[in-house]
Amino acid sequence: MENQSICRRMTQSERKVADVLKRLGIRWSFEQPVFVWDDDGRPRVWTPDFYLTQFGIYLEVCGSKEFNYEYRKRIFLENGYCVIFLHVFKGPHQWENHFKRFLHYFLLQRNQAFYDIFRRNRV
Repeated sequence: MENQSICRRMTQSERKVADVLKRLGIRWSFEQPVFVWDDDGRPRVWTPDFYLTQFGIYLEVCGSKEFNYEYRKRIFLENGYCVIFLHVFKGPHQWENHFKRFLHYFLLQRNQAFYDIFRRNRV
């Protein structure tokens, strides 16, 4: 993992995700603050669990099936943030495979968008 002092602040679920990111060679920063507007138009600072510096994507680790993550998903989306929600409590391979599929899909979409811009502008 990246930094021992950071790891002490992580939950067990967050440490599992950090281990997978390290194994995949993906650089990250922990709890990078982001600015969002909530439903009432109030400014808020939230800290998604991981920011993948190579890809510009955030990860939110969902460690409990008791918590409703839909509000956070919607607010992040409405504020223009790409956040992958990882339901670590569902099992080790299920959340890891979801992460890999979503990251692959996102990168394909982003690359296609860049290609379309270049093609339109004949670059």
